[in-house]
Amino acid sequence: MAIQFSEIEEKILALAGKDLPDTEQPFKAIADQVGTDEQTVINLLADLKKRKIIRRFGATLRHQKAGYGHNAMVAWRVPAERADEVGEIFADRTEISHCYIRRTYPEWTYNFYTMIHGERPGHALEVVADLEKRIGIDDNCVLNSLKELKKTSMVYFK
Repeated sequence: MAIQFSEIEEKILALAGKDLPDTEQPFKAIADQVGTDEQTVINLLADLKKRKIIRRFGATLRHQKAGYGHNAMVAWRVPAERADEVGEIFADRTEISHCYIRRTYPEWTYNFYTMIHGERPGHALEVVADLEKRIGIDDNCVLNSLKELKKTSMVYFK
Protein backbone atom coordinates (compact mmCIF):
# COMPACT_ATOMS: atom_id res chain seq x y z
CA MET A 1 0.00 0.00 0.00
CA ALA A 2 1.33 3.42 -0.96
CA ILE A 3 2.32 5.81 1.80
CA GLN A 4 0.32 9.02 1.98
CA PHE A 5 2.53 12.00 2.75
CA SER A 6 1.34 15.38 3.92
CA GLU A 7 2.05 18.43 1.77
CA ILE A 8 4.87 19.48 4.13
CA GLU A 9 6.38 15.97 4.03
CA GLU A 10 6.30 15.96 0.23
CA LYS A 11 8.06 19.33 0.17
CA ILE A 12 10.69 18.08 2.63
CA LEU A 13 11.29 14.93 0.56
CA ALA A 14 11.50 16.93 -2.66
CA LEU A 15 14.26 19.10 -1.18
CA ALA A 16 16.02 16.21 0.59
CA GLY A 17 16.15 14.34 -2.73
CA LYS A 18 18.24 17.10 -4.29
CA ASP A 19 21.65 18.42 -3.33
CA LEU A 20 21.56 19.41 0.33
CA PRO A 21 22.13 23.07 1.12
CA ASP A 22 25.82 23.84 1.67
CA THR A 23 25.47 24.98 5.26
CA GLU A 24 26.26 23.75 8.77
CA GLN A 25 22.56 22.99 9.29
CA PRO A 26 21.19 21.65 5.99
CA PHE A 27 18.06 20.20 7.61
CA LYS A 28 17.27 23.56 9.20
CA ALA A 29 17.64 25.19 5.79
CA ILE A 30 15.15 22.68 4.36
CA ALA A 31 12.80 23.31 7.28
CA ASP A 32 12.97 27.07 6.74
CA GLN A 33 12.12 26.62 3.05
CA VAL A 34 9.00 24.57 3.75
CA GLY A 35 7.80 26.42 6.84
CA THR A 36 8.51 23.90 9.58
CA ASP A 37 11.23 23.22 12.13
CA GLU A 38 14.49 21.31 11.80
CA GLN A 39 13.39 18.49 14.12
CA THR A 40 10.38 17.75 11.89
CA VAL A 41 12.72 17.25 8.92
CA ILE A 42 15.10 15.05 10.90
CA ASN A 43 12.23 13.02 12.42
CA LEU A 44 10.64 12.37 9.01
CA LEU A 45 13.90 11.16 7.44
CA ALA A 46 14.82 9.06 10.51
CA ASP A 47 11.37 7.45 10.58
CA LEU A 48 11.50 6.58 6.87
CA LYS A 49 14.96 5.06 7.35
CA LYS A 50 13.82 3.10 10.41
CA ARG A 51 10.86 1.74 8.44
CA LYS A 52 13.28 0.83 5.60
CA ILE A 53 11.52 3.11 3.14
CA ILE A 54 14.80 5.02 2.83
CA ARG A 55 17.68 2.55 2.68
CA ARG A 56 20.38 5.13 3.25
CA PHE A 57 20.94 8.83 3.21
CA GLY A 58 24.28 9.88 1.79
CA ALA A 59 26.34 11.36 -0.96
CA THR A 60 26.07 10.19 -4.55
CA LEU A 61 29.40 9.53 -6.20
CA ARG A 62 29.54 10.14 -9.94
CA HIS A 63 31.63 7.06 -10.61
CA GLN A 64 32.94 8.08 -14.02
CA LYS A 65 34.16 11.45 -12.72
CA ALA A 66 35.78 9.63 -9.78
CA GLY A 67 37.85 7.40 -12.06
CA TYR A 68 35.58 4.37 -12.42
CA GLY A 69 35.05 4.58 -16.16
CA HIS A 70 35.36 0.90 -17.08
CA ASN A 71 31.95 -0.44 -16.17
CA ALA A 72 29.91 -3.49 -17.05
CA MET A 73 26.40 -4.74 -16.48
CA VAL A 74 26.69 -8.46 -15.89
CA ALA A 75 23.70 -10.74 -16.38
CA TRP A 76 23.98 -14.05 -14.49
CA ARG A 77 22.03 -17.30 -14.39
CA VAL A 78 21.63 -17.95 -10.68
CA PRO A 79 19.42 -20.79 -9.39
CA ALA A 80 16.43 -19.34 -7.51
CA GLU A 81 17.31 -21.27 -4.35
CA ARG A 82 20.73 -19.55 -4.26
CA ALA A 83 19.54 -16.01 -5.00
CA ASP A 84 19.76 -14.67 -1.43
CA GLU A 85 23.15 -16.28 -0.80
CA VAL A 86 24.63 -15.00 -4.07
CA GLY A 87 23.02 -11.59 -3.56
CA GLU A 88 24.76 -11.20 -0.21
CA ILE A 89 28.12 -12.13 -1.73
CA PHE A 90 27.64 -9.66 -4.58
CA ALA A 91 26.40 -6.93 -2.23
CA ASP A 92 29.64 -7.18 -0.23
CA ARG A 93 31.72 -6.12 -3.25
CA THR A 94 32.57 -2.43 -3.28
CA GLU A 95 32.84 -2.51 -7.09
CA ILE A 96 29.14 -3.43 -7.38
CA SER A 97 26.64 -0.59 -7.09
CA HIS A 98 23.47 -2.37 -8.24
CA CYS A 99 22.30 -5.94 -7.79
CA TYR A 100 18.89 -7.10 -9.05
CA ILE A 101 16.84 -10.20 -9.67
CA ARG A 102 14.62 -9.91 -12.74
CA ARG A 103 12.14 -12.03 -14.65
CA THR A 104 13.49 -14.37 -17.31
CA TYR A 105 12.13 -14.96 -20.81
CA PRO A 106 12.50 -17.93 -23.16
CA GLU A 107 14.89 -15.92 -25.33
CA TRP A 108 16.78 -14.37 -22.36
CA THR A 109 17.22 -16.67 -19.37
CA TYR A 110 19.50 -14.53 -17.22
CA ASN A 111 17.82 -13.65 -13.93
CA PHE A 112 20.44 -11.82 -11.86
CA TYR A 113 22.12 -8.51 -12.70
CA THR A 114 25.06 -6.62 -11.25
CA MET A 115 26.57 -3.28 -12.21
CA ILE A 116 30.33 -3.48 -11.77
CA HIS A 117 32.50 -0.36 -11.74
CA GLY A 118 36.12 -0.82 -12.77
CA GLU A 119 39.03 1.53 -12.29
CA ARG A 120 40.93 0.45 -15.41
CA PRO A 121 40.44 -1.64 -18.54
CA GLY A 122 39.87 -5.26 -17.57
CA HIS A 123 39.08 -4.53 -13.92
CA ALA A 124 35.36 -5.40 -14.23
CA LEU A 125 36.32 -8.72 -15.87
CA GLU A 126 38.69 -9.45 -12.97
CA VAL A 127 35.80 -8.90 -10.55
CA VAL A 128 33.59 -11.20 -12.63
CA ALA A 129 36.27 -13.93 -12.61
CA ASP A 130 36.67 -13.62 -8.84
CA LEU A 131 32.91 -13.82 -8.31
CA GLU A 132 32.63 -16.85 -10.61
CA LYS A 133 35.13 -18.70 -8.41
CA ARG A 134 33.49 -17.54 -5.20
CA ILE A 135 29.93 -18.57 -6.12
CA GLY A 136 30.78 -21.48 -8.41
CA ILE A 137 28.72 -20.05 -11.29
CA ASP A 138 30.33 -18.97 -14.56
CA ASP A 139 27.17 -18.66 -16.64
CA ASN A 140 26.99 -14.94 -17.30
CA CYS A 141 26.95 -12.30 -20.01
CA VAL A 142 29.18 -9.24 -19.60
CA LEU A 143 27.75 -6.10 -21.18
CA ASN A 144 30.47 -3.43 -21.15
CA SER A 145 29.42 0.21 -21.01
CA LEU A 146 30.49 2.13 -24.08
CA LYS A 147 29.16 5.58 -23.20
CA GLU A 148 27.08 7.06 -20.39
CA LEU A 149 24.08 8.84 -21.87
CA LYS A 150 22.15 9.76 -18.73
CA LYS A 151 22.73 9.55 -15.00
CA THR A 152 20.31 11.24 -12.66
CA SER A 153 18.69 10.49 -9.35
CA MET A 154 15.00 9.73 -9.20
CA VAL A 155 12.69 12.63 -8.44
CA TYR A 156 9.71 11.48 -6.39
CA PHE A 157 8.27 14.85 -5.36
CA LYS A 158 8.56 18.22 -7.07
